[in-house]
Amino acid sequence: MDIVKCLLIGGLSGVIAALCGVGGGVILVPAFVMFLGLEQKTAVATSLTAIILTSLAATIRNSGNNLVDFKVAIPTAIGSAALAWFAADYLKQLSNATLSRIFAVLLIVVGIHMLLKKEPTPAPSASASPSSPSSTENTR
Repeated sequence: MDIVKCLLIGGLSGVIAALCGVGGGVILVPAFVMFLGLEQKTAVATSLTAIILTSLAATIRNSGNNLVDFKVAIPTAIGSAALAWFAADYLKQLSNATLSRIFAVLLIVVGIHMLLKKEPTPAPSASASPSSPSSTENTR
């Protein structure tokens, strides 16, 4: 194993995780397969292990910046962890080819959704509402 490749892959994953909220699966799994020669199953399991510290570091920093909604994060984490426990056993039953296909389809579907998703229109502020006088009317 090449420690320099691991550090570079981890660094790239850390930046993308901090900026986009992804990195474990999206960056690490393909990188482990392509650059380190890991099988898909091993890449998935290794990426889940590697993101523990990434997630912890980003969570601490994001929490300090008041960006974490714990009312959403905690129940989501509980549901995710509970089902991940069982899905990890299912991982060993699937072939590497099937896992690669599932992963590729997931990335394509999510990518298309993100490209086509319309940005929400912000609600008009009280000062911009039609019933309130504009600043030019107040100065007349």
